[in-house]
Amino acid sequence: MNVHLKGVFFLTQALLPVMADGGRIVNVSSGLTRFSLTGYAAYAMMKGGIEVFTRYLAKELGARGIAVNTIAPGAIETDFGGGVVRDNTDLNQMIASQTALGRAGVADDIGPAVAALLADSNRWVNGQRIEASGGMFL
Repeated sequence: MNVHLKGVFFLTQALLPVMADGGRIVNVSSGLTRFSLTGYAAYAMMKGGIEVFTRYLAKELGARGIAVNTIAPGAIETDFGGGVVRDNTDLNQMIASQTALGRAGVADDIGPAVAALLADSNRWVNGQRIEASGGMFL
């Protein structure tokens, strides 16, 4: 099991006994589970495992009223991958050209999506993969 996937599994296992019924869990995946880019197979496979884990948790924790979802960011201008999306102008322009909203994402695009999944008003959203990618590769 990948170290990151193990971390998600064991952290969840450790926190569930102290988590309040009716709570929310949001796991983080990637747009790379929906489309394939050379060189990201291991990363995407691990994120795909998190998506499957999310669905199982949603089913298993439903009796406690705990909703479990996955947020899957697209290409975001951060330090990830050495900051390549942020710092490589050609790559950034390619991403923008393949994204319905015409740009790469920024960190502030993801936080509100996570907050929405945590909100009580979204209590009926459960076991879902929500992609926040600006419409990349539609």
